[in-house]
Amino acid sequence: MNIAFDFGITNTDVVINNKSKNRFFTFPTEKIDKNFISKILSLIEVNLNEIKNIAVTGGKSNDLDDEYMSIPITKINEVDAIGKGVKELYKTGENPFVAISAGTGTACIYHADGKFNYLGGISIGGGTLQGLSKHLINNTNNEDIEELAITGNRKELDYLIGDIANEIGSLNSEITASNFAKAKNLDSLSSNDVAASITNMIGEVIGTVAYLNAMLCGENKVYFLGRVSLNSNIKSAIEDRLKLANITGIFEDKREYGNVLGALNCIQTK
Repeated sequence: MNIAFDFGITNTDVVINNKSKNRFFTFPTEKIDKNFISKILSLIEVNLNEIKNIAVTGGKSNDLDDEYMSIPITKINEVDAIGKGVKELYKTGENPFVAISAGTGTACIYHADGKFNYLGGISIGGGTLQGLSKHLINNTNNEDIEELAITGNRKELDYLIGDIANEIGSLNSEITASNFAKAKNLDSLSSNDVAASITNMIGEVIGTVAYLNAMLCGENKVYFLGRVSLNSNIKSAIEDRLKLANITGIFEDKREYGNVLGALNCIQTK
């Protein structure tokens, strides 16, 4: 049995591989130390005697000791975890690819010639969603925010190109010209409309970063990992931005566990 941990800012993901079958778990992140690992292993009722290897990535996992209860701990670079996760989840083989890992924040990598290269990151992601939602609509529950966004109308708060011009270059009238710009003229805001505008803005930013990096690398698709794109409004906004550059977004099931799958793969194939 092998087990891997991905310590994110918000969530810690765990995958256990036993007899070629994976089991996935998620816990709110606490202080990253042996006590947290012990707590998780107790909650998921794992027999320590059956664990052969532990892989860790994310957070300050490098500060952990090199073993836990005599079980070796392998520390995986986050870029490698993302890259291996894409290869494991999307079966890309050795083909070049651009990937986005969108969690609390967002990172972008490029795989070519057997190497994973970090292209950069942005501070927009799930943390932005929860932080803004807390103070604007007093809600941090992801499911609630998504439901509000689905029934909201971002056009009440966002200026579209069609509001200010007939067209700008090749951009059509439905493209956002300025997020939240109409809010300055409003005395009250609908929680539904605010949720719609927040989720759209986050998706647009991530989608823009994704297509620019894909274009720079000469790729026509981007593979996504992380929880942020599980929000249907954010995913839709990402895809709308990608379409501006004729880039395709690929969104596989279990992509929220992509990084921890990559860490697991590193110890299974080393």
